[in-house]
Amino acid sequence: MGNLLYVKVHSAGIHDTIAGCDVAYQAFRKHSSIRAFCADQGYRGTTKDFIEEQLKMRLDITKKLSESGFQVIPIRWVVERFFAWLGNFRRLAKDYELLTSCSEQVIIVATIIRLLNKCF
Repeated sequence: MGNLLYVKVHSAGIHDTIAGCDVAYQAFRKHSSIRAFCADQGYRGTTKDFIEEQLKMRLDITKKLSESGFQVIPIRWVVERFFAWLGNFRRLAKDYELLTSCSEQVIIVATIIRLLNKCF
């Protein structure tokens, strides 16, 4: 459905594969009904090992269908669509926040507004 389960904003000094472990753990802790995770090829290695060995869950890595042209990758488009929805919020268009926790809260508020607009 493309709804936000957990958000973590971190500095550029932390690699995504390391931060991905924390995000997966926190998302599973808050939503124990999660059965598997899906990620792109950038999360092979550390994140994949953590999810499979520590959380005892499956991590599906999406792959490009071919090297030429634009293609919609199954499942991945849900995440990209969510990022596009966030792009509609001017506050998220640029990095105005001093603290990463403030950025996380702005993303949560934007998600709530999007869900409310969808309901009414």
